[in-house]
Amino acid sequence: MNRFSVNDMRDKEVINVCDGKRLGYIYDVEINVETGCVIAIVVLFDCRVFGFGKCEELVIPWDHIACFGADAVLVNVGLDIYEKLGCSEKKNKTK
Repeated sequence: MNRFSVNDMRDKEVINVCDGKRLGYIYDVEINVETGCVIAIVVLFDCRVFGFGKCEELVIPWDHIACFGADAVLVNVGLDIYEKLGCSEKKNKTK
C-alpha cells in the first residue's frame, strides 16, 4: 500500500490527461472527517496574464484522479473547467 503525506502531495504537479495541461501543484486536500478519507485535492490554477489577474482554486474530486506518479498527479477533468474558472482556452495555449 502506497502512502503519501500532505507535504509529499504538495510537491506533485497536477496534469490534466484530457489535454496535457499543467494545472499547478496540490495546494490542499479535503478530508471527510467521519471516514478519514481524502475526498478531493485542491489546486491553485493560475489564470493570470502578464502577471495580472488571480489564481483560482480548482477542487478535483478523488474519483477524477487517474494516477499518482513519483513527480505528478494525472487527473481527468473536462475541458470546460477552464471556462468555469474564467480562463479562456486561448490564454492557456500561450503558456
